[in-house]
Amino acid sequence: MTATTESTAVPIPVLPGRWVGGASLVIGPPLLLAGVLLRLRFDFFFPAQLSAYESHPDLMTASYGLAAAGWVLLWPGVVLLAARIGDTYRELAIWGGTLTVLGLFARVFHAGVEHLGFQLVTVRGALSATRVVGETYGAFHVFSALNAAIMGGWVLLAVGAYRSGVFGPWRAVALGLASVMPLGVLKGTTPWSVAAAAGLCVALLPLGVAVLRAGPVPRSAAVIGRLLLLGAVGTAMFLFGRAG
Repeated sequence: MTATTESTAVPIPVLPGRWVGGASLVIGPPLLLAGVLLRLRFDFFFPAQLSAYESHPDLMTASYGLAAAGWVLLWPGVVLLAARIGDTYRELAIWGGTLTVLGLFARVFHAGVEHLGFQLVTVRGALSATRVVGETYGAFHVFSALNAAIMGGWVLLAVGAYRSGVFGPWRAVALGLASVMPLGVLKGTTPWSVAAAAGLCVALLPLGVAVLRAGPVPRSAAVIGRLLLLGAVGTAMFLFGRAG
């Protein structure tokens, strides 16, 4: 196998497994891209984002919700990719995968702060919310230490994917573009945001499809049963979350 020939053999680690890992790679990047595109027309900085929420609450809720879901759903796919890289480049897999997952944690923390900012708009209006956010923006939190991981993890993962032959050069570059997604809370969309999200789609979707196609095709009854179970568990988790 050469460094420029993409691997077609995709070993499946126990965690996250074939279905969870493959679904993560297929679903996560498009959700992120959709979330980024929905707020494309609004200015980048937080005052405009808060004002946009006041004028278009459903649109902005969908935008930030889809992006947050995309980041969360990426972690199994990142673990799967790191395991594949680890077959030949163990150190790159460990550090690239670990830093990238830590960066995803930081993105989720940012999403929580964004949610609070939007609730301030609902309760007190955009002007008041903007003043509060402006006075507290940049306040230290333990997750601030992960800003470097948000960017650096994707770069290491891209280098490892290329050197191990899991990705060819173009898909490795596309994966590395994830590092240019803007950091921080209540950030709008820039051309770099679109490039980063689109790059994840280009890099990860084909791997996700290959993972899902690997191995035997399950029986229809088994698929239906798992989907029903997943739907029931998901509904129960949603109702439980809303109750508490």
